[in-house]
Parts: sequence; structure tokens; C-alpha cells
Amino acid sequence: VLLLDEPMAGMNVEEKQDMCRFILDVNEEFGITIVLIEHDMGVVMDISDRVVVLDYGRKIGDGVPDEVRRNPDVISAYLGTSH
Repeated sequence: VLLLDEPMAGMNVEEKQDMCRFILDVNEEFGITIVLIEHDMGVVMDISDRVVVLDYGRKIGDGVPDEVRRNPDVISAYLGTSH
């Protein structure tokens, strides 16, 4: 298991793209599980097979990226709701 905690922090777009390719290459070459903790949801959705979303430590979403992207609890927590 490889644990990556905010590996994209402070990176520009080009550096993020390079890091994403590197992470995917490591996964493919070594066949290891990678746990990625990341706030850049674009990165998360692009490179993950499965996504777990926490809101203040409580799990509010779990599944493949498309499922999580459509989850009402995730949308509410990350995009807010209009009142």
C-alpha cells in the first residue's frame, strides 16, 4: 500500500499532470494499492478507481467516480445548497 497525503499541494497544472501520470504508472507497474488523500476533486475523479468522500470525518460518499460525483450528500457538502 502506498499512502499519498496531498501530493498535489502547491503544484501548478503541468506539475499536477506529471504527478498524475507518475501515480498511474506506479500503480500499473507495481500493481499496488494507492490511497490518495487529496482536496483537488478533479485529480481525484480523473485517476481514481474508487472514491471515498469524508465530511468532517464522516463518510458521505463511496463508489466509482461517476457515482460519487452524482451523490447528493457530496454535492451538498462540496458545492453547498441554496436555501
